[in-house]
Amino acid sequence: MRLSAASPIPYALVVVALLLVAYSNHFRNGFHFDDSHSIQDNVYVRDLKHIPRYFRDATTFSVLPLNQSYRPVLQTTFAIDYWLGGGYNPLAFQIDTFMWFILLLAATAALYFSITRDAWMTLVAVSIYALHPVCAETVNYIVQRGDLLSTLGVVLALVIYVRWPAQRRFGLYLIPFVLAALVKPPALVFPALLAAYLALFDRKTSIARSVAPSVAVTIALAWWLSQMTPPTATTGAADAARYLWTQPYVAARYFLMFFVPAGLSADNDWGLVSGPSDSRALIGLAFVAALAWAMWRLRLVEATKPIAYGLLWFVLTLLPTSLTPLAEVANDHRMFFPFVGLSLAATVAAALVLARLAASRSRFAIGAVAIAVILLAESAAVYARNEVWRTDEALWRDVVEKSPGNGRGWMNYGLTLMSRADYQGASDAFNRALPLTPNYHLLEINMGLASGGLKQPAEAERHFLRAISLEPLDWRSHRYYAGWLSGAGRPADALAHARIARELNPADLNVVPIEQSVARVDGTPEYHLARSLAEYRMGRFAESIASARRALALRPGYAEAWNNVAAGHIALRQWDQGIAACEEALRLNPSLQIARNNLNFARQQVQKRP
Repeated sequence: MRLSAASPIPYALVVVALLLVAYSNHFRNGFHFDDSHSIQDNVYVRDLKHIPRYFRDATTFSVLPLNQSYRPVLQTTFAIDYWLGGGYNPLAFQIDTFMWFILLLAATAALYFSITRDAWMTLVAVSIYALHPVCAETVNYIVQRGDLLSTLGVVLALVIYVRWPAQRRFGLYLIPFVLAALVKPPALVFPALLAAYLALFDRKTSIARSVAPSVAVTIALAWWLSQMTPPTATTGAADAARYLWTQPYVAARYFLMFFVPAGLSADNDWGLVSGPSDSRALIGLAFVAALAWAMWRLRLVEATKPIAYGLLWFVLTLLPTSLTPLAEVANDHRMFFPFVGLSLAATVAAALVLARLAASRSRFAIGAVAIAVILLAESAAVYARNEVWRTDEALWRDVVEKSPGNGRGWMNYGLTLMSRADYQGASDAFNRALPLTPNYHLLEINMGLASGGLKQPAEAERHFLRAISLEPLDWRSHRYYAGWLSGAGRPADALAHARIARELNPADLNVVPIEQSVARVDGTPEYHLARSLAEYRMGRFAESIASARRALALRPGYAEAWNNVAAGHIALRQWDQGIAACEEALRLNPSLQIARNNLNFARQQVQKRP
């Protein structure tokens, strides 16, 4: 099928110009959201010597244990950007991402041409994808370069396989596939995409024999990725079953957003369905059924096979995030990979409709006007999304406007207000977030900081302590509490939490000035007592007892330290030791009510013994 006999070169030059103009305002956009823990706070990104370690130690990927995933190739690009930019220079990171994006577009064009054999069809499909505002979500979001690079690896692998069949026996097409998998696991769908291509466009080839090498590599990669992923990493889903029931509806919304990309949000508030009988779940299942029927019918006609393949690409590339229960029900950057197929399907389908409805003489003019309108609208939308991604405040204001049910969005918007000392505005935003995310320790930390800025010390401490109770092993709970304690004139408590923060994350250099500012109390009984209390609140009862005994070694008559010894033993259900320590604390200070309460509790437990 030929879309036009005219030369596509002028059109290609116009598209390149539109692309450069549309993204001209994005190159100095900064780091946002997950960029902080994986890039900005990550000491391993700051020196090229760490690159070999990326491939054997996934804990280098993020300072947050829950987010430590095995993505060594992606992390390597970050280290190179840091080196080239002389530090955290957003320009270096954004230029690098854009260059990879251009390479992806070139590879996508090669793939499209292999399928359509029409230069015009190829260029139109590529231009629609290149300028789609959904792509701006990935291009701007530095850490999500992973989606871009993994997509590039899969597309390149297919292009090499399809266009250079003589090289298949050497397995060269597997190289970009392996690299893609070492960027992000969704690339593991490659064998399914290859099988679908062979089934539709190369029926003479044995699918099983042709796909077998990539399947074997996929199995090996899946095993390797599972072995290299730290046990602390989590997908974060609160309800796996409801997540799975929600995904068909999410897929339907993604499909609609290809045609009407309204409401793009860096952190949306799409909710889970209640179950299989939920109307949204039924809509999603109906959409999947309709898509399956369409693909089945479209595969039968030569002219519509590219549409079938594009739709199948959309479905297959959504499977990794649909079948893996994740913390977020949906994310805009998850559409980046699937829209490669949808762009092809939509372009071919539109060309066939136009060929049927319009006379041959007017067909090109109608198509040119339609494409011009689409590309200009897309370019304007990309430029607008780039502006949203320019600053944290713009980004999170956009999130809360479009996703008002997103507690994390309100928290991050509050953070941007607090960064310019608008503590009341920040507090208001945090209070909007609280009922939406009632057990979010980062929110509690930020509420503590805002309360401190508003000169509400009791409220500030309550929030900091709740943050520690929710996530005792997150160093940030201790670091920010330490900073507040230092300013509140409580050096022993500040040093205790600063030390714990540094032990939990040695890479966080921000805690060092806090530690140095209160170092004068190091080694004092007060410090060891404060350390004992902090460890007790973390559930480290044996360590709490040991720290309290260090305080007693320096001050044997320290009643409060004896009480901490007692509390630790009681928490460990060591009633007799706890009672003895309580009695010693009360001998030294008969008015120490907390020791009396602990003593009464321990005696009650002893009386309950069989």
